[in-house]
Amino acid sequence: MTEALEKRVCEGPGNVRLIGGEMLLWSDTGEVTGWRAAALELLDRLLPGAARVLLVGPHPMELVDRVVERAGSVAAVLRSFPDACALGERHPGVGVHCGRLDLLALDGPYDLVLALDGLARTHSAEAPAVPWGQSLAALAGLAAPGGRLVLGVRNDLGVDRLMDARPPDRDGADEGEPPGFDPTYPSGPVALDVALESAGLRVERCYAAYPDGRAPRAVLARELLAMDLPEALTFPLSARDGQRMLAADPLRLTRLVFRHRLGEELAPLWLAVAARGEPAPVELPLGLVEEGASVHELVGDGAGRLAARRLPAGRERPVPAGRVVEEVLVEACAREDVRAVRVLLGALAEWVEDGGDVTAATDTLVWDGDSFHPLDPGPDLPDPPPPAVVLCRMLWRFAVRLLAAGHHHPWPWPLESDQLTLTLCGLAGRPCDRAELERARRLDAELGPAAEPGGQAPTYRDLLRARDRLAEQLAAALAGISRLEERLASRERALARARSRLRRRRHSASAYRRTLGYRLSRGLSRPRRVARKVMRLLSG
Repeated sequence: MTEALEKRVCEGPGNVRLIGGEMLLWSDTGEVTGWRAAALELLDRLLPGAARVLLVGPHPMELVDRVVERAGSVAAVLRSFPDACALGERHPGVGVHCGRLDLLALDGPYDLVLALDGLARTHSAEAPAVPWGQSLAALAGLAAPGGRLVLGVRNDLGVDRLMDARPPDRDGADEGEPPGFDPTYPSGPVALDVALESAGLRVERCYAAYPDGRAPRAVLARELLAMDLPEALTFPLSARDGQRMLAADPLRLTRLVFRHRLGEELAPLWLAVAARGEPAPVELPLGLVEEGASVHELVGDGAGRLAARRLPAGRERPVPAGRVVEEVLVEACAREDVRAVRVLLGALAEWVEDGGDVTAATDTLVWDGDSFHPLDPGPDLPDPPPPAVVLCRMLWRFAVRLLAAGHHHPWPWPLESDQLTLTLCGLAGRPCDRAELERARRLDAELGPAAEPGGQAPTYRDLLRARDRLAEQLAAALAGISRLEERLASRERALARARSRLRRRRHSASAYRRTLGYRLSRGLSRPRRVARKVMRLLSG
């Protein structure tokens, strides 16, 4: 240990207390669950009635700042000494306890206990692994009567693990055994409810977090997941992450999960809100979805339909029914159904010319068979571009995403995004030139986000399909070459036979010219030819 590190260990902030089992050379900041706007909105509804709040495990600093700002008294438990010092320096009024959860001794229970990162990083990796059920019992004992516990639990059979080519529990992390080897770890939402009830807590609401367990952007209650969710809601919950190598298309796999109503069982992460006794009533949302810089709350209308309300004071609007335009186009391209692509693009061009949303794109538009509906209408532009540029921008964005994902399409494979955009504009009946295409690209850069999120490479399954397709094309080309080679060999054999016959005939003709009869006939025929030539000259 260096002298500087020894000084830091000995001279930590005054509000940091070592309780035992602390990890002096380890930091959890790179592995913390990246809760963002949706989780912050949920906490804003729980914090007003909580005078004392306890943070257990690592949390994003933005979330910690929000809790410290709105709560009366805040304490934190972290196993990492560098993280504890950083938190203590940032918030001197927070009591930071550094060490293992099972060694924690507090002066009293708390009104709100937050463990949104779960229980895996609440114990030292240098000590024997503590069963999850035992950690839950210790955590539940920290909630006061009438208090609440908000607990995040990663699903070891979540949809993000099914599509991830490199599961995080095989990366040699410090968490000891993967969750599946702990018999007390919940195997599903029902087992999680039973474990919370066994710990003396009552489940108020259990959320499924999507699209993955690393950076959730949406929390959906189980009452919502029991409904037939529209594609306009499920499509944005399966966005790609450019930092991961994927084995399957997350969009297709996530949509199948929701279609079969397995959204809760295969959720990447569960977020449970449980209470001890009867706490003060709180209006918990049915669902929260982060879209760009805004958060939308999902509400039901009592008739099985969903509506979305932009927070904090937006008006409710129904979630449109139908299919996302990009998915319809991708499927038509996979079937090489050029006619279906032409019909849909023609309808899209008419919608744009009739005053459609200038900021919309094929991945943010829903087609119900008759009309188009934007998922989140954008702001009105002060100087709206002409419809031709708007349509060109939509089709250029689709072309970039289609090629980046490695999907099949009926046009020449080496086609670039700009060339494919010009082809699609022609199919729509609205040809565009390079100048309009350049304006469309500038418009897309102004509106954002990028057409190709994170530069994501095709998934393993996309690559396998492309390999199989190329193998079939190669086999067909080789078969054609083989047929041509057989035909060429047959023609060469026929040519060799013809040359052989010609040589034989030339040899026969040469032998015939050497015969006495041929030479006599030639000698006798020569005077007659001379006489005929003389007669023609005299007569002419």
